[in-house]
Amino acid sequence: MQTVSTSSAPDPSPRIRIIALGDELLAGIGDARALGWLGRAVASEQGAASRVDVFASALPGETSASLAERWDDEVERRMDRTAQADGSIDHRVVLAMGRADLDAGISLARSRLNLAKVLDGLERLRIPAFVVGPPPSRDPGTTQGARELSGAFEDVCSRRRIPYVDTVGGLIGHEQWESDVSRSPGDHPGQTGYGLMAWLVLHGGFGTWLGTSS
Repeated sequence: MQTVSTSSAPDPSPRIRIIALGDELLAGIGDARALGWLGRAVASEQGAASRVDVFASALPGETSASLAERWDDEVERRMDRTAQADGSIDHRVVLAMGRADLDAGISLARSRLNLAKVLDGLERLRIPAFVVGPPPSRDPGTTQGARELSGAFEDVCSRRRIPYVDTVGGLIGHEQWESDVSRSPGDHPGQTGYGLMAWLVLHGGFGTWLGTSS
């Protein structure tokens, strides 16, 4: 008599584990919905399969220097080496680069080197990276500094063919962004601003990078 197997076929699509590192904007500070831009972007890409998991580590005032010091330990803690080896979990890293280098007096050259160190380390681990740059500030001088910093970060990513989202370039002068930030008690957005950042991330190839959309 033929035996019929009752075991279900394995899901051919691995779970996607996003390990996200960055500053307080990554944590969605000031967002009444507590989603931030990352939560909104991931929610948009989840779909019916709902196979994207997010493990985030945000530090207030994160500089590129502190990120370069902690990234490997933070990523290692959130990785599943066994699942990476058997292909059941697809690990990916999102880096949210903030404006803290400006206040810390870190030179553009050093900021570039710090980001390059992280990206090259992730390449050695065979983990794809997606980088989001700093948004505009309510202060014009800080915004100009953020534009220069973003340009440096973008160049580092471009040389490594890593996707980069220039949020300061996409949001500077945007009426809704400026109105939202002006109502904030801190130099950060609220629900509207985070929605705009998520829109830029989604239109910057986030779904293609994840493999959840074309």
